Amino acid sequence: MEVKDSVGNLLNDGDSVTVIKDLKVKGANDTLKRGTKIKSIRLTDDPSHIECKVGKGVYVLKTEFLKKA
Repeated sequence: MEVKDSVGNLLNDGDSVTVIKDLKVKGANDTLKRGTKIKSIRLTDDPSHIECKVGKGVYVLKTEFLKKA
């Protein structure tokens, strides 16, 4: 299974990515701002989603809003 970011780069477990668009977080009064760097991503069973830890929360993000750092 190949997981690609918004530009088409292949993503692997442990990669760092950057958010390319402000994202509102459902269930929290929080927003991930454009340009936020996320380290140590984990791949999920769905190739269009990744799992990551930002601050104290664990989020599942769509790869279409991410770019490999």
